[in-house]
Amino acid sequence: MATGIIIHISVGSEKRTEFFSEERLSIGSDETCDLQIHTKKLESTGVWLRLENTEGVFRVIDFNPTLGLTINEKPVRRYIALNDGDVVAIPDTDISFAFFALAEKPSLITTKRNDPQIAPFISEAALDAAASPERDDAKAFLREFTRELMREISWTTKAIILVLTIGFLTGVLYLGFAVNSELRANRENAEAQQQIISRLEEQLGNTSSTLGQLEKTNRDLINAQSLAQNVRVSYGNGICLIVGVYQLVDRASGKPLRYPDPQSYQPIPYSPPSEGDTPAGAAPQTTLTTEGNGSLVEYDFIGTGFHVGGGYIVTNRHVLQPWTEDDQVKTMMRDSNGRALVKKLVIYFPNLPQPFPLRIRQAGGREDVAVATIDPAIVPADLPVVPLERDSEAATIGKTVVTMGYPNGPDRLLAMVDDAEATSINRRFGNSRENLINFLAQSRKITPLTTQGSITDLDTRRIVHDARTAEGGSGAPLFGQTGKVIGVNFGVFTENTAVNMAVPIAFALDLLRQAGWKPPEELQPAPAGQAQAGLANTNSAANTSR
Repeated sequence: MATGIIIHISVGSEKRTEFFSEERLSIGSDETCDLQIHTKKLESTGVWLRLENTEGVFRVIDFNPTLGLTINEKPVRRYIALNDGDVVAIPDTDISFAFFALAEKPSLITTKRNDPQIAPFISEAALDAAASPERDDAKAFLREFTRELMREISWTTKAIILVLTIGFLTGVLYLGFAVNSELRANRENAEAQQQIISRLEEQLGNTSSTLGQLEKTNRDLINAQSLAQNVRVSYGNGICLIVGVYQLVDRASGKPLRYPDPQSYQPIPYSPPSEGDTPAGAAPQTTLTTEGNGSLVEYDFIGTGFHVGGGYIVTNRHVLQPWTEDDQVKTMMRDSNGRALVKKLVIYFPNLPQPFPLRIRQAGGREDVAVATIDPAIVPADLPVVPLERDSEAATIGKTVVTMGYPNGPDRLLAMVDDAEATSINRRFGNSRENLINFLAQSRKITPLTTQGSITDLDTRRIVHDARTAEGGSGAPLFGQTGKVIGVNFGVFTENTAVNMAVPIAFALDLLRQAGWKPPEELQPAPAGQAQAGLANTNSAANTSR
């Protein structure tokens, strides 16, 4: 019997089978190898594997260790025997070798049985049919076999088999019917239970929704009750008192305008003169001049504002430019060819003794809002940033609102101290509002008044509410139930507290963006001492009437 080994080679998509009868066999890329594999990747590796036939078994006698050869996914060792079906592969390549002996014993299938007792003619027919290449002979054999088998079985056996077959089929049909009926009943029960579960889930969902609405209502009630306290604690120190002084100057020369006679009638916006203030028989003199020693035409004003981050202050246009709302002053400017010039404009924050210079950045046209700034380099690090509401749906009729400001100016601040102390303060500073406010700031007595109400009406340009306020409260923030500002107070009606009005905060947001303001969440930390660009405009240029 010939001996040798069959090798199935696989290189990528190329497959090939080779037979070798040599006792020694070499495989590799070298020209001296019995089996050569030509691949550029392994061209210089020489002999890969050497095999030797020992007593009819091929063994690995040598291999190239640099290739990392594996046999059945395990490392190759020297003198390991190759069995039928063993696969040697080179990792990281598509090269493999499968080995099979030339001849092998039938070890997978064996039989051990005695020939059954069958009729001789069947045995002969089977042998003839097996030897015949024709299909018809095989069919004839099967027919004859079946007929002979049926003749050999008795009628009693056939009857028993028939009865058993009928009984078996009947049992199968009965079981099938019973199983089908049971499955149908189970399916109907499951559908009924599913309907019950669906109804229960719907009821549970309705109950959960009702509980959620109740919880939201309770939460809203709690928030409404504590809204004033919450915003006061969180943002009260970011509400500023605006104090300013402006004078009238000649439009052409820029010289200050004066009253021609020191004894002439001089209207004061916050303290209208009584009938006995003018000399008897003398008509009020309103013609102004730049000559003489008459009193300068100056007015002080107060208002409220709030810090929205980066040194930006939001308030009303008429707070920063009060002459635009004073008909008498406008008449004087028209008759004297004058214009208004701000001499001083500062703000005070609660618990901070020093004032901060304020500069106007943007003033609204149709809407009564304005934006001013303080130097961001001197803004205290702990100064609160009042949040602005960007959701237009936050303001609806009936919702609770809170406003914080400085209605009645220093008069309201003095009302918060003891009578004796208020009398002493008035005696010392009653003739100078500026000195009085400076003293109140030094004494840490500048605190905003917090009042609560609800929205009574609104449209796209107005929010009407009944939170109490007064003159001096213009420019104050109007907080909604979310704790964010929804409007800026501008209209104060002392005779009907249900019609105080505020400008929706959306108009202030437009001005802030034009002025260069960015929301606090968008701001990046700036180098220490670096001021924001564009804050160097002068007060005189920003406050000139047109």
